[in-house]
Amino acid sequence: MKHISILVPRGEAVLSSIVGPYKVFHTVNKLLAGMGRPPFFKVDLVGLDDSSALYDGLFTVKPGVVLKDAGKTDLVIIPAPSGDMAKAIALNQEFLPWISKQYKGGAEVASLCVGAFLLASTGLLKGRKCATHWMSANPFRKMFPDVNLVAEKIITDEKGIYSSGGAYSFLNLLLYLVEKYLGRNLAILCAKVLEIEFDRSSQSPFIIFEGQKEHDDEPVRMAQTYIEQNFGEKITVDQLALMLAVGRRNLERRFKKATSNTIAEYMQRVKIEAAKMSLESSRENVNEVMYKVGYTDTKAFRTTFRRITGLSPVEYRNKYSRETALY
Repeated sequence: MKHISILVPRGEAVLSSIVGPYKVFHTVNKLLAGMGRPPFFKVDLVGLDDSSALYDGLFTVKPGVVLKDAGKTDLVIIPAPSGDMAKAIALNQEFLPWISKQYKGGAEVASLCVGAFLLASTGLLKGRKCATHWMSANPFRKMFPDVNLVAEKIITDEKGIYSSGGAYSFLNLLLYLVEKYLGRNLAILCAKVLEIEFDRSSQSPFIIFEGQKEHDDEPVRMAQTYIEQNFGEKITVDQLALMLAVGRRNLERRFKKATSNTIAEYMQRVKIEAAKMSLESSRENVNEVMYKVGYTDTKAFRTTFRRITGLSPVEYRNKYSRETALY
């Protein structure tokens, strides 16, 4: 039997990331009972206090175990806190050494969505891959530069440390764990019963690229603005460097440091984001969209689009077009 400890953070937290794991693991136990098999998961809610009020007191979670009484466990689930992450980390400092102790004692650890901020605060993610909600990628990189953030991933598995992408994508990590512990057949059955789309590995189709502008490098910010306002034009690095009166190598170095993208990558992301918006809302065909955002090579456009979004332009339109959604 696997002992699961779902943490109940102090302060605001995403209720679904506490209830979701509880529901999935209990569903698996019910499915096993229907097969005449014993339960596999023992699930505890572990809190710092006797109760935790969420969503301005509309909901209250009452942990079955307070941290000081929590013993050894097999898997620690870190749900998603809400609001300011620095404040959430400060409120939940008492969890951090306990998580590290459990991992060093043989337990596995999984963070859900922005629970990655709490997991990274333990130091266990240093030099390792981690996923989180794509909207939190920039502040996460800034706060934890020694962690290899893979913002496009839904699931990471690094020697018993797991993380998931944003929002409800944590359900895919839970199914991944069910499959790891009990096999694919039971994981698929659980996915069908709970109606969770199985085997999703990327959150790329959901990412809205906004660029990293929370920095103090004004020439870089000016370059970003120029690229965003002129995405349909052919812009070169030399052109930007001349316009900003900055050496090319110096600009490239500063741009990468400030935005976590090279200038070429940033241009591609801006163009593809504009293409996505057109595919969602206009009747323009793929070639018209391609030319509109400054591409002339069909193969290059389609290859870049798929690399960034995980879908072809046609697949993206079929999935997100407002007109397609009406039928």
